Amino acid sequence: MSAEPRINDRIRVPEVRLVGPSGEQVGIVPLAKALELAQEYDLDLVEVAATARPPVCKLMDYGKFKYESAMKAREARKNQAHTVIKEMKLRPKIDPHDYDTKKGHVVRFLKQGDKVKITIMFRGREQSRPELGFRLLQRLASDVEELGFIESNPKQDGRNMIMVLGPHKKKTEAMAEAREAQAARKAGRQGSSDAPSEDDTAEAPAETPSEA
Repeated sequence: MSAEPRINDRIRVPEVRLVGPSGEQVGIVPLAKALELAQEYDLDLVEVAATARPPVCKLMDYGKFKYESAMKAREARKNQAHTVIKEMKLRPKIDPHDYDTKKGHVVRFLKQGDKVKITIMFRGREQSRPELGFRLLQRLASDVEELGFIESNPKQDGRNMIMVLGPHKKKTEAMAEAREAQAARKAGRQGSSDAPSEDDTAEAPAETPSEA
């Protein structure tokens, strides 16, 4: 079934509850009268509440209404924030340098407003020491606590131990801050390019009179 509302001659009821162009309540009127008013205003009669008894219809410019609705939906999709779950894998006996690198990625993900799934991978005899993975996860959560929180506590999943960190900052906020930072950088570059150079600001040498 089409989601389009019935308009004008497609409305098949004896009477409607009519709403005027400015939202004013006209009242219950025969369909023929409502269509006549639509012609007088050079507008469309649009059924906005088909299940009401009688159906509610409004006088409007339906073409303009559809266009504005499409633009609003497009803008909403543009600004829609999709929650993304990033994944970071670590070993229980990770090297300090590798840990700092992995932590840096987690920090970046959380700043972007994304969740991070941290997976500790156990191999061989490491599986008998789950406390190593637990302590590592707790350490990582503590190191990034200003940016994120433990959304899902560490739990064993076969050979792995998994924890999920959630960002304190919402995705929409992170996106807005990223746009502001980008605009600031752009403005800074434009400002530096407009600034006068040393050659431009240097005082021009005074002209010497020519010899007679």
